[in-house]
Amino acid sequence: MATDLTAPAPPRPDVAGIQRRTLRLLFLTQVIGGTGVAIGVSVGALLAARVAGTALAGVAQSAAVVGAALLAVPVTRLMTARGRRPGLVTAYLVGAVGGVLVVVATATRLVPLLFVGMLLFGGGTAANLQARYTAVDLAEPERRGRQLSLVVWATTIGSVAAPNFAALADDTTQRWGLPTLAGPFAFSAVAFTLAAAVLLVLLRPDPLLTARRLAAPEAGAAPAVTRRGGMVAAWRTVRRRPAARLGIAAVAVGHLVMVAVMSMTPVHLGEWHSDADVLSVVGVVLSLHIAGMYALSPVAGWLTDRLGRRQVILGGAALLLAACAVAGTAGHHTPPLAVGLALLGLGWSGTMVAGSTLLSESVPTADRPGVQGLSDLLMGLAGAGAAAVSGFVMEAVGYPTLTVLAAVAVVPLVALALRGTGGGTLDEED
Repeated sequence: MATDLTAPAPPRPDVAGIQRRTLRLLFLTQVIGGTGVAIGVSVGALLAARVAGTALAGVAQSAAVVGAALLAVPVTRLMTARGRRPGLVTAYLVGAVGGVLVVVATATRLVPLLFVGMLLFGGGTAANLQARYTAVDLAEPERRGRQLSLVVWATTIGSVAAPNFAALADDTTQRWGLPTLAGPFAFSAVAFTLAAAVLLVLLRPDPLLTARRLAAPEAGAAPAVTRRGGMVAAWRTVRRRPAARLGIAAVAVGHLVMVAVMSMTPVHLGEWHSDADVLSVVGVVLSLHIAGMYALSPVAGWLTDRLGRRQVILGGAALLLAACAVAGTAGHHTPPLAVGLALLGLGWSGTMVAGSTLLSESVPTADRPGVQGLSDLLMGLAGAGAAAVSGFVMEAVGYPTLTVLAAVAVVPLVALALRGTGGGTLDEED
């Protein structure tokens, strides 16, 4: 059938209106999903210790981190093929299934099932991480950093509030017959299912598919064209673009340094605080750390748009170095250690927000989901590896040396950022 060249072009969608609606939905589901993640994680180690034993508690907890990293691969493949909505919905539903399996494993004392449940529970984290990229699909270039950081900031509400409801959830579900500590994971499953339902019904039109339709006429391509090939193809795309390499390195290195130092700080505090005091001290120090990570993320987004992506990445790296220096020299003094952990959170926020923004805008629209999935995979594996190795380093050479090694890991990122990105955001070489 011949194409009617006289037919009027379809009307351009209201991009600004779709973006506002998308941001409101993402903000809401980040609060719900963040609550689901935090309420489960807050008791995960204790539950794993009761079911699997203390020796395996840390491994079970890290399974959720590894699960989030690995699930980024199939989730982003689904997004590449069908859009953001089915990818986010699937990730949340996988997390909900994981929460249910953890409850069943707790009731039946099946250790292998507990590990499978914790692995799938990482789907909630995978969805929360991918939501930040969804925020920039239709964002104007000069507002990408702020809008991405707004979604990151929304996680703060659920993450900070949820642990305080863990006891209530546990008491409530015990009256229903569930075993001790299983209740928070039951509530997590409900939260993930609710977030999935909201996105399934309301995230229309899909922001990624809309962005593709808008980009196709400009590129002279058919709207339906998408690129596939998984992580190998994503890595090839990143390798050809210096800006994308810097973005992915900023996210991974910032996360590695943050996890390495943060995970051993409670152990370090326990070396000179009594058992009666250590939990309250750890709570204050880690609260300041979390505030640094999330509470000021909109400021990091504003600076990313105002000063530039590379400049904020360098600023974040400088804060990470300062954090390692302050925490590593704090000795047995809690106030400077708390300052160091707050700086660590701020450095993570800068590298995460600016790196994610730079990565998203440095690749063509069709390649974004795969590249973003690669970034989340590397970030998750970097964090899991840092958490696993930091304990051995701490035992062998102590906390100050751990902070020195963490600072050394920042140096290649600084060198890469100082090289620049070739003067552009896309750096295309197709």
